[in-house]
Amino acid sequence: MGKDYYKTLGIQAGSNEDEIKKAYRKMALKFHPDKNKEPNAEEKFKEIAEAYEVLSDPKKRVIYDQYGEDGLKKDGTGSTGNSGGSYHYTFHGDPHATFASFFGGSNPFDIFFGSGRSGGTRGGGTTHHTTSNGFSSSDHHHDNHHHDNDIDMDDMDDPFGPWGHFGSTFSAFNGLNGFHHHGSSSVGGGRRTQRAEPLRGRRRVQDPPVVHELRVSLEEIFHGCTKRMRITRRRLNADGRSMRTEDKILNIVIKRGWKEGTKITFPKEGDETPDNIPADIAFVLKDKGHPHFRREGSNIFYTAKISLKEALCGCTINIPTIENRVIPLACNEVIKPGTTKRVRGEGLPNPKNPLVRGDLVVEFQVRFPDRIPPQSREIIKQHLPQS
Repeated sequence: MGKDYYKTLGIQAGSNEDEIKKAYRKMALKFHPDKNKEPNAEEKFKEIAEAYEVLSDPKKRVIYDQYGEDGLKKDGTGSTGNSGGSYHYTFHGDPHATFASFFGGSNPFDIFFGSGRSGGTRGGGTTHHTTSNGFSSSDHHHDNHHHDNDIDMDDMDDPFGPWGHFGSTFSAFNGLNGFHHHGSSSVGGGRRTQRAEPLRGRRRVQDPPVVHELRVSLEEIFHGCTKRMRITRRRLNADGRSMRTEDKILNIVIKRGWKEGTKITFPKEGDETPDNIPADIAFVLKDKGHPHFRREGSNIFYTAKISLKEALCGCTINIPTIENRVIPLACNEVIKPGTTKRVRGEGLPNPKNPLVRGDLVVEFQVRFPDRIPPQSREIIKQHLPQS
């Protein structure tokens, strides 16, 4: 006996289209694995998606009603032989894609369960880094980057080579096979319209871009680098129905001085199905934390810790730079709260003109003593001004 798709959705065999949709909506929300933590929720969620895919398609449903699951998945006649004009169906295996397609938008999960979703996405391939369809991250996306920060790899003259002068080249995530769409789609979906193209009489629609944060160090931004990502995605075979799995290396060229929030897009590198054009895969730069510096644009900021004595009497402090040099900085005047000093040209390269660099801005944190001996307190009282 094959699967009973009607029983899976909890409906009668004669149910109409609206009843099928209503049943799928109810069951999909009930058994979504990011909401339902029962051990069999993932498998049940997949069965519900497959049942809906079949029963919502008139052609598939007619064959299923007549020949059952075996007939639908073999040759449309209930036998294993090859007959002319037969119909063969294979579930694509991604219930999250069905869920997203049904509810609309690139991340319909947010509508019901909030933006903290950690489940899969459609169109983005797979990865070994986490569960479901990609590698996830709890970091925040940035939706306020400027058009100047959007890099389409198809628009670059030669984005992949030669790249020896970009600094260290390495595999940023060993064993990665793809990417999650995580959180809001505003990073990747706002400016690129969905494309559609016909396939053997059907109109295929492109999935929204699959966006992931790419963490980079300030040193990588200073020197520039190339990160290599291995992805695994599904591709259509020549028959336009069956699919194969293939690997591909994406070379992500990060140029000197690129700002946080810069988006690098690889067009049509996601999964391809009979109904969908491959989604674009995009990476949004996110600064890693640094032990010494933080950046604002092309300027980097360093906090120097000095004693109260040094703040009042002057001192010379050694300031580290992004190039691992040390610069002595003389402070002869009183260091007041909010005082800053600027070392020109020791910041990050300007992304539009890497030969021009920002500044290294030194801020001060004054350490106060826990106690002052009575005799010292009297001397301070005598010598410090009243106001």
